[in-house]
Amino acid sequence: MDWLELTVLTTTEGSELVSQLLIDAGAAGTAIEDKNDVALNQRPEGQWDIIDEEIARRMGDDVKVKAYYAMDARITDTLARVENELAALKVRAADLPLGKLETQISNVDDEDWAESWKKQYKPFRLGKHMVVKPGWEVYEAQEGDKIIEIDPGMAFGTGTHETTGMCVELIEQYMQPGMKAIDIGTGTGILAIAAALQGAGDVLATDLDPVAVRVAAENVRVNGFDSVIRTREGDLLQAVNETADIVIANIIADVIAMLAEPVRAHIEDGGMFICSGIARERSAFVLEALNKAGYHSLDIREKGEWMAIAARK
Repeated sequence: MDWLELTVLTTTEGSELVSQLLIDAGAAGTAIEDKNDVALNQRPEGQWDIIDEEIARRMGDDVKVKAYYAMDARITDTLARVENELAALKVRAADLPLGKLETQISNVDDEDWAESWKKQYKPFRLGKHMVVKPGWEVYEAQEGDKIIEIDPGMAFGTGTHETTGMCVELIEQYMQPGMKAIDIGTGTGILAIAAALQGAGDVLATDLDPVAVRVAAENVRVNGFDSVIRTREGDLLQAVNETADIVIANIIADVIAMLAEPVRAHIEDGGMFICSGIARERSAFVLEALNKAGYHSLDIREKGEWMAIAARK
């Protein structure tokens, strides 16, 4: 089958929003190319492969969100929908620096598509002890490393984003052995698996997208946590009918603010709400929502243009 590769030029702040927009428009998969991720993954020599700075130079200043659509009878309508949705996004998220939001189109075949993104996905560290590696890469673990083996399935974040890293830091800080956790919007399941590696006794991982749930379930199986992590399809709290010591949501600022009050019913007294995906420009809005909902002892982490918060009920 032939595929159309649609690239949208945006910014680090806009990349996740654009990626979700393209998936909602029917993309079979998305990939984000951001030179800031190259800088983020530079580590002292000897820990793992250093990404050549030349890669970052070739990427340019624009963040590229690439989406893949089957070349079928619907493709013209799909492209028109994407253009309309991008125009609407400019208005809806006018307070965010979204960049050019220009589109570029090319054709690829199945083999080129699969190999091109696999070459860019290498092992990387999250938090102090977690290392994420794709199944096709060999990684020599160091003392204290906890390995998360992930097959992103092309459609979801690979975990390199700052928001994921800060969530893992907070999980390492607050997750104690035997605790229960709920991961809302789990995607590939990285944060749910991180919670299990940190000692969680029971984890519920939910996502609106059935493909995400399937990918997460497979990653849970590969990492040996079938007996600890349950995956469930549902929109935000729709799939949650229980409480936990820690609720995790790595989504976007507006959704975090919306969840602040209702998610309290799913957190045990004294438990934590770990939330991220919060652009700096929206941080005051989220903090106001958390304070209004009665959370306290806010642990705030910041990296690049993003913020993560652990708030205690």
